[in-house]
Amino acid sequence: MKAIVLGDGGVALDDAPVPQPKPAEVLVRVRACSLNRADLIVTSGRSHGAIGGPGTIPGLEWAGEVVETGAEVPPGIKPGDRVMCTGSGGYAEYAVADWGRVAPAGTELSFEEAATLPLALQTMHDAIVTNGRLSAEESVLIQGASSGVGLMGLQIAKLMGAAVVIGTARDAGRRARLQEFGADLALDPSDPEWPGQALSATGGKGVDVIVDHVSAGVMNQNMQAAAVLGRIVNVGRLGGFKGEFDFDLHALKRISYIGVTFRTRSVEEVRTINRLMREDLWDAVTAGRLRLPIDRTFPLDQAADALAYMRSNGHFGKIVMTV
Repeated sequence: MKAIVLGDGGVALDDAPVPQPKPAEVLVRVRACSLNRADLIVTSGRSHGAIGGPGTIPGLEWAGEVVETGAEVPPGIKPGDRVMCTGSGGYAEYAVADWGRVAPAGTELSFEEAATLPLALQTMHDAIVTNGRLSAEESVLIQGASSGVGLMGLQIAKLMGAAVVIGTARDAGRRARLQEFGADLALDPSDPEWPGQALSATGGKGVDVIVDHVSAGVMNQNMQAAAVLGRIVNVGRLGGFKGEFDFDLHALKRISYIGVTFRTRSVEEVRTINRLMREDLWDAVTAGRLRLPIDRTFPLDQAADALAYMRSNGHFGKIVMTV
């Protein structure tokens, strides 16, 4: 099969063996795959969890048709099914995924659209609903809301009954578009007054659930904006891995600060994340209520160009490669 393979000089299209599914895995003929920030880490020569190093085929999410299933795969997944998956090795003509990381794509979604959804759906449902413990009529703030995952978070928060949904983005053009995806208010995190604006939007109470993709420099401002007994869920660290932390403010507000990542999840935990997400969100997915914009599409053999485009940070929504 053709695949994008990481070598000493970066990524290149090369021949690779078709992966063979293990008993609990599903082999998929990939039709489209989506780019994620973690792919930039891997293709720069660093590791992302267990993924990385020469010979690696990047790609964390894709969509296509089931070709073969292992002996332990439930009968609900069968050859010919249109599916979306998460895992590793998606920048290729074929990829395998654990059956618990597979979801039906149906005929209402193109493969390109389906490839944008699984990681964002799983990550943000886990952050907002499971770890953020959102209740109806509470408030949500997505720090770094103009990313694909952030845009999905805005939509999920609104779908799950949040009374006030706030998104942040540094770029004015991107902030202007957040309302399209459910934001009641868009704030500029480079404005030192933004925590006060979030407090005003929540009637002085503060934000109940903050999902943070930025970390580092915004941590104390997040706590200023948070409600007493608020929950801050750390999903990403695009702004840095280390920063100041006001321990007294954390204690005064009795904030629950929760870090999440898929890198240390067991197979069983990821299956549970996918199952819970589908229980809450799948009707909305099939009805077209949860979608991500596709900024640009590249063919697989232009993976280096697609990655460079992501690295330039000029996109809004998702970048997809067709296979």
